[in-house]
Amino acid sequence: MGTRDTRVIAVVDDDESLRRSVGNFLRSAGFRVETFASAEDFLRSARRESTGCLVLDVRMTGMSGLDLLRHLAAGNARVPAVVLTAHGDEDIRQRCLGAGAVAFLDKPFHAEALLDAVQTALA
Repeated sequence: MGTRDTRVIAVVDDDESLRRSVGNFLRSAGFRVETFASAEDFLRSARRESTGCLVLDVRMTGMSGLDLLRHLAAGNARVPAVVLTAHGDEDIRQRCLGAGAVAFLDKPFHAEALLDAVQTALA
């Protein structure tokens, strides 16, 4: 697959097991990954500036994934995002894509679909 991007992929999900498994999968594919239990944790982190792609859940405790995308866009800090959700419908899908998501994957998702989406986000 060639040389990997050196930017960080930030996995933001309040589900610890999903956060850990997605992070481990992306690391095994050669990416630099940081994980965050909430959108607020991501926004407070020093990694925010070096993030090349977000992988995030729509529904989280506190700030939602859509709210995070809107917050970043309002500050002119659009970061391409891959949105993961078990509660998606066409309306939320369109709102996420309009707020900067490059992909919207329903849980459970295929590992290859996630990898393709992350590579698209980093391109």
